[in-house]
Amino acid sequence: MKKIALILIPVLLAACTSAKENLTISDQEKEILNSKDQQEVTIADEETEYEIIIIEPGFYAWLNSIARPEGYYSQDFLENRNQIYVMNWNQRVLNPTAFNPNLYELQINYDPNIDYGYEVNYKLYNYFIFFQRKYNQRLGPFFPRI
Repeated sequence: MKKIALILIPVLLAACTSAKENLTISDQEKEILNSKDQQEVTIADEETEYEIIIIEPGFYAWLNSIARPEGYYSQDFLENRNQIYVMNWNQRVLNPTAFNPNLYELQINYDPNIDYGYEVNYKLYNYFIFFQRKYNQRLGPFFPRI
């Protein structure tokens, strides 16, 4: 099985940028975002044989309680957003003097010409939303709403 290398383990991170809009985060979401629970989320597609493993405190709980359910977004929507988020993420990885290298550790190998399937795109997209909300980052022109 081919693997997309994305294993994230943050260490006392500080946000590098300020948001242009104020995020509205519920008490339940704040509790999850500040959680120390490190249950990993594996994103895999048997047909394409790609896999992403995310180890990020709170992401598993956030995905299962705060994120929109599977099927809410179309695969085209998810693929389009993921392309933008991956491009911005990788630019930040390559520029550690401008962006916190503890936040942006590894590049993501996401090829827009490959159909990764719905589950991979859904979970990757939601990781980007979770990440932006947790660390007050903007990975594109879209406000990270739920």
